[in-house]
This record gives sequence, structure tokens and C-alpha cells, in this order.
Amino acid sequence: MISRCLSAFFALPFLGMTVNAADFSDIPTEPTAGDAMLEAYFAQETRRVEARTNALVSSPENWPAKQAGLRRELFEMLGLQPLPARSPLKAEVTGSTTRDGVVVENIVFQSRPGLYVTANFYRPEKQDGPLPSILYLCGHGGVKIDGVAYGNKVHYQHHGTWFAKHGYTCLTLDTLQLGEIEGHHHGTHRLDRWWWNSRGYTSAGVEAWNSIRALDYMETREEVDADRIGATGRSGGGAYTYWISALDERIKVSAPVAGITSMKNHVVDGCIEGHCDCMFMVNTYRWDFPLLTSLIAPRPLLILNTDDDRIFPLNGVVNVFNKTRKVYEALDAKEKLGLAIYQGGHKDTQPLRVSALHWFDRHLKGRSIDDELSSADARPIFEPQELKVLDSIPENERNTFIDDYFTRRVPRSPKVAETPDDWAAERGLILTRLKSRTFRGWPAGATDSKLSEEFRSRKDGIDFVRYSFESQPAVRLPLYLVTPEDTPLEDLDLVVLNVLDEESWNDFLASPGAAFPEAFPGTTLPDLNKAAYEAELKMHGAQKWGMLYLPPRGIGPTAWTTDPKESTHIRRRFALLGTTIDAMRIWDIRRAAQTLRDMDGGGTPDLWMQSRGIMAGNALYAALFEPGITRLDLHELSESHRDGPELLNVLRFTDIPQIAAMVAERSKLRLYSDTPAEWDFVTKTGAMMQLPEEQIQICKPATD
Repeated sequence: MISRCLSAFFALPFLGMTVNAADFSDIPTEPTAGDAMLEAYFAQETRRVEARTNALVSSPENWPAKQAGLRRELFEMLGLQPLPARSPLKAEVTGSTTRDGVVVENIVFQSRPGLYVTANFYRPEKQDGPLPSILYLCGHGGVKIDGVAYGNKVHYQHHGTWFAKHGYTCLTLDTLQLGEIEGHHHGTHRLDRWWWNSRGYTSAGVEAWNSIRALDYMETREEVDADRIGATGRSGGGAYTYWISALDERIKVSAPVAGITSMKNHVVDGCIEGHCDCMFMVNTYRWDFPLLTSLIAPRPLLILNTDDDRIFPLNGVVNVFNKTRKVYEALDAKEKLGLAIYQGGHKDTQPLRVSALHWFDRHLKGRSIDDELSSADARPIFEPQELKVLDSIPENERNTFIDDYFTRRVPRSPKVAETPDDWAAERGLILTRLKSRTFRGWPAGATDSKLSEEFRSRKDGIDFVRYSFESQPAVRLPLYLVTPEDTPLEDLDLVVLNVLDEESWNDFLASPGAAFPEAFPGTTLPDLNKAAYEAELKMHGAQKWGMLYLPPRGIGPTAWTTDPKESTHIRRRFALLGTTIDAMRIWDIRRAAQTLRDMDGGGTPDLWMQSRGIMAGNALYAALFEPGITRLDLHELSESHRDGPELLNVLRFTDIPQIAAMVAERSKLRLYSDTPAEWDFVTKTGAMMQLPEEQIQICKPATD
């Protein structure tokens, strides 16, 4: 049913009466109170993540069993759960060149249908039987000449040549980013594809899967000794070395270069700003990085780094090494873990290559730790054109849009359950997955909100009160209550919790905020919006209603920097800690509702919530988890998480229409939409459940 639903709009006068924020908002140039709060939050949550990891690596009893569970988590966090089918590789050799005793073959295979992997396979010109082999994983070093992409493999060719001259075969892989077919690594870093987090997608998962399939290919080559395969690479390639070594025990020896550091370095110290998405799993289970390295134990692992690498700082690298060492020591494999540090910045230095080759010689060829290398020189010997694999880009390639294909997602038009029992089972599964896959970053439980009344005033027949409360340690938020004068909270018929985004915060400042300027010390307020204020006064004169206004973290008084680059990396920090800004704002809304109940001992007779846009989606989720919300009025609610809110993994098992249908079972739901057909799932599920007609209404958007 579609209707105007005017009563709900009347309850929120500032909606649709937007004030131009540019008229009165100053862009902060100095750190704000919100920046300080955010810094404290990141430090606190980093400690929580570190504590879980420390507990696991400090007590590695029965480590093989723990490894199995952790490996399953890693597969999932890379978007590889369930594991994709091992479709035919359709491998081809498209050309070869021989020079200086080295043969290089140009290889292409499909790790999944349409996902092309271009590579070069290096081997000695003269070879007697299978040789130990190296999977070399490139970092970001794309070579492009006259607009033609030759891939990262050209930049890193000297590694493959070097291994071939030292008695190895070596398969050097292009990456999705900067390969011959140029896909994308920088979804959240640069492209604003925040739906990657909601899809549970990371470009790291593509690189991990391509590496797994590369091992499948190597096993088909008669020149390769499949029982003696090692992996190495630097920077991004160092990270991919960790992924494949942790996931696949066919990698017998690992020597990643400059591919890892601690969570503290990334989140607190800001190293995340120097890294693209391929460096990180979707951190659902809130890992610190020593858990990744510990999955390689007890196989030989040499961690290599320089001492002045700004994006892989030495203190974080050593931190990861020391924690990993506890696991190796517990497994009586201390001699299989090494740390090689050399002077310099983030560069591909010769001394690090020497250490890596020595490590492989020891553990794949059985040489002594005291043996010296016969030669350490590594030079590129092939022209880029000689290493080019493809004459043209295949028409069926999916590399350029693999982010929309790689991980599974729920159908855009979900099927309505046939019976209430079927819907109950589906609903229960969704709730379980939300708790375990999406909201693990919430505090373990609600604590004392430490509610404080900070301002109270009366004017024009209304009382205006400013409170503050603690959503969680390190996060203290304001809460504003407007009621008819001299009306205690317990005497109100209704309280409406208005969840504000930045635009509606500005509307609130114009009315009723501008009428009580003393409540906003240090804030530049707009002129009073007389029409909106008079509508609020009229409502309070006619109804015993309270209007409660919540700006969640990052909004209004707790707003943090508006610098676009820094704002991007703030969102990425949240995700790396296993949550999102929207997930934590949902927690803030829940805590505001809990705090309201605590104000009068839980006696408030009726609690509504309303909001708009992305924040409407957050309010919807808060109502799903917080009991006692009797009605929601949601304006401009996104029809899919593709457009927000951003929540980890959610599109792998549900979407907004399912959540709306779940909420409608216990709260009256008013959705203001120009496209009522998009909400058919909600109305049809309500009909199947035989909910009263007034329980779900799809309303025409209100106008000024």
C-alpha cells in the first residue's frame, strides 16, 4: 500500500527543509575533538585485536588443529569460502625466447573462466630432470610502452632469470593491477568502491586464488619438482607470498620481502595510507598479522625487509617476527624461521635477493647455512616485447570487472519464503551470520552509559536538554532532547529518536538549535529557520511528544577531518579493524535507545526512530537488534547495500529488503520511496506472515 504518511513527516519537521551547510559551516583545518576521539578509538581497538592474536600465538598448544580453523577463516576473509571450482586452466604457451642459458616461455591460463593470468616461465636451457621451483609474485611495477601494457612481470624479470641461472625453474605472475589486462586493486583506496567491503571482496583474494591456480599449473610441468616449490616476491608480491604460503602447503619454503607489518603500524601509525586493497584481507575475524605468518609454521619462512621502509616499518616487522617465533619454538622448528634486515628504504635491493636465494638453497637443495652463493648478480636480459603474452585482450575477459563477479552475493530480487517456518529459518540464519560475519567489531556487551546532563533551558513553551553518553570506551556522544515544557519524560506519550547525518545535523542546528545557542558553545550557528521552528513548536503544543536527536560518531560535534584523502583512509582503518563506520554508528544508535530507557528506568511508553539516506539504513539495523522500537520512518532508504550502508560481508548473505522485512515483524515500518516496487519483498513477506496492513506502508516521499 502506498500513502502519503503525513503524520510521520510532521514528527520530523527538519526533514525536507534543508539549510545550505556552506552558509555557516567552517571546514576544520586543525584537529577536532572528533579527531582526538577517533585516535583514541583506533588505539583501543588495535589493542583489542592485538590481544586476541597474542593469546593465540602465546599458547600454541595443539597448533595444527588451531591452524585448520584459522586457515578456514583466512579463506573466508579472502573471499574464497566456498572455494571456487577448479575450472580448466586452458593454459597456453604463446611464445618463448632463449638467451644467456635461460629459456623464458610466455604463459597464459584462466584461474576462473574469463579471469586471465599472464606469466613468464623461466628455466635453464639445459636441464636434467625436475628442478626445485619458485613461484615469483610481482609487486606493483607495471611496464607500459606507447600505451601497451606489458605487465609487472617485465619489471621483475631479473628474478626469474636469476633463479634459472641458479638451477631453479621460476613462474613469474602478473597481478590483476598493472598486468597485461589491467584490472583494479584500489577499490576503496582510490575508486570509492566501498561496496567491496559489503561484498566481502578484496583484490587480495584474486591474487591468492591466482597463486593457487599457478601451483596447479606448475604441477603439470615436467621441469618442476612439485615437492620442492618455494614462493617469494616483494612489496605487494611479499603480501601475496604470505597469502599463498598460509593457504597452500604445496609451498614448502617462503621468503617474502617487505610484505607485512603490524596492525599498530597500519592503523595507529598510518601505514595503511601507503597500501592498496590487495595488501589486506576483509578482516572479519579481527586478526593481527602474526596470525598470518604463524599459519606457515613449521615450514621454512624467511621474513625480509629493509631498515628504513616507510610503509613496512622495522618495529612492526620485528613485532610480527617475534610473535611468530613463539609458534615456531613451540613446534620445535626455531631454525626454520629467519629474519633478514638490510639497510635502505622501500626498494628491491640486491642484498635482500642474496639472502632469499641462500634461504631457498638451504631448504630446497639441502645446502648448508655456511655455504656461499656462486653468483649474486641479477640483471634483466629480455626485452619487454619478448615477455609479452597476449597479442590482444580476450573478448571474454573478466579481469576488468572481477570485483563484481569474484565473491557470491544474494540475488538482487530475493525469493519470498513459502511459509512462516521457512522465513523463520531464513531469518535465524541471517541473524547468526550478521553477528558472526558483520558485527564482530561491536563491544562484547553494553556498559554503563555514564549519562551526563550538560545543559538545560526553557523557551517558547519547550524544554531543551543536552546530554552526553558513552557509546563505548573512548566514544562519548551528545544527545539532545526537546519536550513540551514542564513535562517529565515518563509523562510523554511518545519519544522519537531522530538519527542525524551531516545534512540533517545542519537542519537541526537551524531548528531548534539556533533557538538555544547556549547549548552549542564554539559552534557557528545558522540563522533560525523560522518555518521549521514554528512547526516544531506547533507539534509540541499539540502532542506530548519528545524529540530526541542523535548525531552518531563522526557527525556534528564529533566530526573528524573533512580532508578527502584522510577521510578515505579513516574508513579503511575501520575495515582493517574488522568493522565499518556504519556498523559502529548502528551501535551508537542502539546505545542511544538504551540510554533513553535508562533515563526514567525503562518507563518510556513508546519509542519511534526516523532518519534518512545511509543513516536510515543504520537505524533499520539498530531496530533489528534493539528491542522496544515500535515504529520506524525511513526516508530515502537505499534499496541495496551496494549503495550503503557499508557493512562487512553483508551482501554475501542478505540485503536491505530482507532486513526491512525482519524489522517489520515487530516494528511498524514506514518507507518513503519513489519506487515502491523495489520493496515488494517486504510487503509480500508481510502478507505471507499475515501482518496487519498498517504494519508495513510504502509511502510517497514528503515534500516541502
